Amino acid sequence: MAGRLVSETLTKLSQMGDVTLHEPAGDSPQAERVRRARKQEFNFSDCIANLQTPSGPKPVLKTMMTTACERNCHYCVFRAGRAKTKRVTFQPDEMATTFDTLERAGKVDGLFLSSGIIKGSVTTQDKIIDTADIIRNRQGYRGYIHLKIMPGIEYDQLYRSMQLADRISVNLEAPTSARLAALAPKKVFIEELVQMLQWAQQIRRDRQNERLASSVTQFVIGAVGDTDLELLSMSAKLYSQAKLARVYYSAFSPVPGTPFEGLPATEAIREFRLYQSSFLLRDYKWDVEELPFLSHGNLRADVDPKQAWADVHLIHQPVEIMRAEREQLLRVPGIGPVGADAIIRNRRRGALSELLHLRQIGIRRPDRLAKYILLNGKQPAYQRRLF
Repeated sequence: MAGRLVSETLTKLSQMGDVTLHEPAGDSPQAERVRRARKQEFNFSDCIANLQTPSGPKPVLKTMMTTACERNCHYCVFRAGRAKTKRVTFQPDEMATTFDTLERAGKVDGLFLSSGIIKGSVTTQDKIIDTADIIRNRQGYRGYIHLKIMPGIEYDQLYRSMQLADRISVNLEAPTSARLAALAPKKVFIEELVQMLQWAQQIRRDRQNERLASSVTQFVIGAVGDTDLELLSMSAKLYSQAKLARVYYSAFSPVPGTPFEGLPATEAIREFRLYQSSFLLRDYKWDVEELPFLSHGNLRADVDPKQAWADVHLIHQPVEIMRAEREQLLRVPGIGPVGADAIIRNRRRGALSELLHLRQIGIRRPDRLAKYILLNGKQPAYQRRLF
């Protein structure tokens, strides 16, 4: 009986289509998209994504409780009324049993569970919670689980989801109420989405002795006129106030059979520049005001934001490698946290006076940072680019 249930569930998974394209789940989201961008036919194994999770690389079952949805988000492949979407629904027992079978067979070691919304967010979240509860407490799985949070669920549901999961997703989709109304008219920005992230941080703060999930969010970029300034301003607030683990940026791609099918796709380079800037906010503690926005509120596409900043601020005031604080070193293009620590550690042993010395301690492309630094008071010689 269990074997037949699993077989039927695997068949249903193969009918779901490539859900892995529509929401990033790991810590290398661009690699997730590239791997499957051109695939047209699917089987159940396409729901297994090799993801970089917070606990390392894992094969993760990435799936949904249902591809049916009563919401009408203008960009979404699963929106209500889209005739081309195959509607597939799972019950908690069958999803949990199939995950258990795949995990015991060594096919997966992690679960990313999302869902369309049917009979309201509360009912849908209950099914997600019931599935995770079976996997954790009946089947005894202690590995990685990432759960999607439905908009506007109850506080206790959010708390229970955080107890069961390692990570939760509350996807804002847009950086402001007005942008969200144009993108997903049935979602409410503050009460249904932002409040979930605020509650999650409150739960972690109030229950510091418990093991609770971290939080992430996602923005769909480029469909409704959103600017990089809007997106990164909201990202900065979420990092500082809601303590998000990370923010995902998903370049808009038109889906046939949706109201936005005729809109142009957002260029992948814009998504990439947003990720670079987001890491400066999260990992390097930059302020939004320091990012090099152009007059229309977007970043330059032709150069990474750290270099764009350095071209304005460091060309005439280069950083002295032998005396700079760690924070100053991290402002130099080509120097990350590992490189900054290596510089501080090795300069105690003697002068770093040549680009070769930087290469020897692990700076992979010292020529890239030559124009932004001084070595013992002198700017190192380097080959200037002609173009």
